[in-house]
Amino acid sequence: MSNIHPTAVVDGKARLGPGVEIGPYCCVGPDVELKEGVRLISHAVVTGSTTVGEGTLIYPFASVGHPPQDLKYKGEKSRLVVGRRNVIREHVTLNPGTEGGGMLTQTGDECLFMVGAHVAHDCRIGNHVILVNSATLGGHVRVEDWAILGGLSAVHQFVRIGKHAMVGGMSGVENDVIPYGSVTGNRARLSGLNIVGLKRRDFSRDVIHALRNAYRLLFAQEGTMTERLEDVSEMFHDNEPVMDIVNFIRADSSRAICHPVLDDAA
Repeated sequence: MSNIHPTAVVDGKARLGPGVEIGPYCCVGPDVELKEGVRLISHAVVTGSTTVGEGTLIYPFASVGHPPQDLKYKGEKSRLVVGRRNVIREHVTLNPGTEGGGMLTQTGDECLFMVGAHVAHDCRIGNHVILVNSATLGGHVRVEDWAILGGLSAVHQFVRIGKHAMVGGMSGVENDVIPYGSVTGNRARLSGLNIVGLKRRDFSRDVIHALRNAYRLLFAQEGTMTERLEDVSEMFHDNEPVMDIVNFIRADSSRAICHPVLDDAA
């Protein structure tokens, strides 16, 4: 059975899983599915063609599933899929996809969207991602597992943020951020590896040491990036984290790779 406060407005066509709790003054639209154990604290709105995964918690004044802020959007029935056990704090906005981006915005599981964070149309977000207060994603952004975006940061449309990356607070990210990288600045540049994050995730000393060496080689002054990628892939072909970086850089992207201001070692 679901527990719905008498002041909440829940469309009769909405699909509610067992144990769903909908608090005071919430609104739930007709094409919404709230899976088992979803909780809307109060004053939250979930609308559009939106699915919210098991155990997700949505705080007051969050706007989940309203139309995207894209002038090309013409009302097509696109979707928003929120994964399991996410925490969506106050004033967070998550928009569905558009025709130009596959008609889908999707988050993974166990993410934390802190106060005022924004996820624009056609974004794809992995698992265990954290968007700190007022972090903003433009359309078509990709954020991989365990990445953290600092408060008041802003990510340009079509940018990719690699796994375990760290974006510093108030940074403007125009280019792709390599996995395990750390970026800061008004126009973000690589400042090294996310060593603190790697230690928190229990990466071994040997793995971190290998990542440091690979980072120095990749962003050295000698040779071209293509040549350095070949050297690193040959030297570290059996090291999965290093190859994560190599494959990320080699992948197709409409954005350049974020580089260090100077070619300093991590």
